[in-house]
Amino acid sequence: MESIASFLKFVFRYRKGLVDKVMFYVSMICAFTVIIHVGYITNPEVAIYTRKSIFCMFYGLFLLELIRTGSSIYASRRINVSQYSGVVVLFSLFFIVFARLSGLDFISYFAREEWLYFGIGVIFLSELSKSSLFFDNFYFNPTILFVISFLGLILIGTLLLMLPRTTLHAPLSFVDAFFMATSAVCITGLTVADISTNFSLFGQSVILVLIQVGGLGIMTFTGFFGYFFSGGFSFKNQLMFGEILGENKLNSVISTLLTIISITLLFEFIGAAFIFFSLDQAHFSNVGEQVFFSVFHSVSSFCNSGFTILPEGIGNGNYRFNYSFQIVLALIFVLGGMGFGTVYNFYTYVKSQIQAIFQVILYKGKYKHKAQPFSFNTKFIVLCNMVVLFLATVSYYIMEQNYTLTEDKTAAGEWVTSFFMANASRSAGFNSVNIGFLNIPTLIMITTLMWIGVAPGSTGGGVKVTTLALAFMNIVALARGKDSIEIFRRRIAAESTNKAFAIIILSVITITLSFILLNVSDPNQQMIPLLFEAVSAYTTCGLSMGVTQSLSAAGKIIIIVTMFVGRVGMLTLLVAFIKNTKNKSYIYPTEKLLF
Repeated sequence: MESIASFLKFVFRYRKGLVDKVMFYVSMICAFTVIIHVGYITNPEVAIYTRKSIFCMFYGLFLLELIRTGSSIYASRRINVSQYSGVVVLFSLFFIVFARLSGLDFISYFAREEWLYFGIGVIFLSELSKSSLFFDNFYFNPTILFVISFLGLILIGTLLLMLPRTTLHAPLSFVDAFFMATSAVCITGLTVADISTNFSLFGQSVILVLIQVGGLGIMTFTGFFGYFFSGGFSFKNQLMFGEILGENKLNSVISTLLTIISITLLFEFIGAAFIFFSLDQAHFSNVGEQVFFSVFHSVSSFCNSGFTILPEGIGNGNYRFNYSFQIVLALIFVLGGMGFGTVYNFYTYVKSQIQAIFQVILYKGKYKHKAQPFSFNTKFIVLCNMVVLFLATVSYYIMEQNYTLTEDKTAAGEWVTSFFMANASRSAGFNSVNIGFLNIPTLIMITTLMWIGVAPGSTGGGVKVTTLALAFMNIVALARGKDSIEIFRRRIAAESTNKAFAIIILSVITITLSFILLNVSDPNQQMIPLLFEAVSAYTTCGLSMGVTQSLSAAGKIIIIVTMFVGRVGMLTLLVAFIKNTKNKSYIYPTEKLLF
């Protein structure tokens, strides 16, 4: 036993990298086999052999992971941070194996083949994450790396969506698959194919993953899983992710990363639970289908993507008047549009209040009030969002009384539809009524709301509501003869004002250019739908007047570029590819321009 222990200590101390590398390549082969089986194999006879191979691969990987993790723990005589991930993976695999072998009815859902694919995917993801923190070997400008990560994810999504079994009918062409992948990664929601009727479960799952990863950013996921499965970050990794996340404090990089992921998954889980209980079970053939529906729409809603697996969207006859479902969906995308920082601020506030109450009740302690429970940015973002939310809802309710709201039979239904449509048009991209039936003033308002967007630091698009608010405040300050903007007893930095006007001007230029090019590529289309499409693509909203699928190949490419620029940000692209000038040790004399 001592010789075995010595050998294991030697292997996991000096040859651990080799063990991880072997495990990575084995899991990669298994993962590719799953992708080929699920997305490519259409011959039933061949599918039988690949299915048997996957069964063997799953149990083989389970055995290898058990031996590796168990040997590693035995060699070190304790469980360290890097081994926690192995224990979690083993537990999930063991649960799947137990569900398949036990035959118990209440966990029979986890005995399906799809969970074998999930188990192989988890192992491959864990091994890939250990190899993903490669920033010690070379350095990229974080902004360029951010752009490249989106491009890489879009290309991977395109290849997956081109697989024959992604669709139920004819496979997608390269342009259509490229369009759908870009729309999902850029959380836009514009589609050239109906994913509710033309996409298989595999295809819908690919879209779901692209939405989730694209909504939070591929680098956020890479950092999270890399930290979780490898057990830590190097100093250079922390510097890199600190710049990507905009975190100034180096010791807060890991906590910020974990917070973003944790909050997102927590609220998506809560949202999926509420959606599940708001649905009519008669519309689903089994519980699994209802669970997938709930998860898909919760993720799509929180990420403000606008994708739905309902024919005709939320306006489907079975859901058009399901107001509880619409309210839950609306609350999820409004929460997602607030931004991660704001949501986390509210989370910490509620947590501290609960802890204080328990402190008073259980331990008879004193109630402690925090001096500033909400940050300046949280208060400003909430104020701007509440103003836009209220004005948009009331305006829609007034302007659509004789149009789309005539379908609703009750006053409560009219207000729910008004709230849903007015706020979904800001970035979420869902629509419970036909856009083509809207009143012209309402259509103008929705176009404006798409352009305004939601809060910064969120998964939503647009120029951001704080940007527009800052521009208006600057105009008011100039009119009053002030040289600065003040709110909440704080003075806004001149840099923020300059950035706000730059974002507004660049958005107008990009949308105008996209609109002009669309008129050149698709002269047979009407101008208003094309303008609406250009604004929707740039703001990553996803609403459409029905011209997306009828666009030419050139028109689809124009929309693809517009969606990508809108998601990444025109200012971000300029910063990434225009070389920064060096700071000069002298200052030129100041002059005033005439206006």
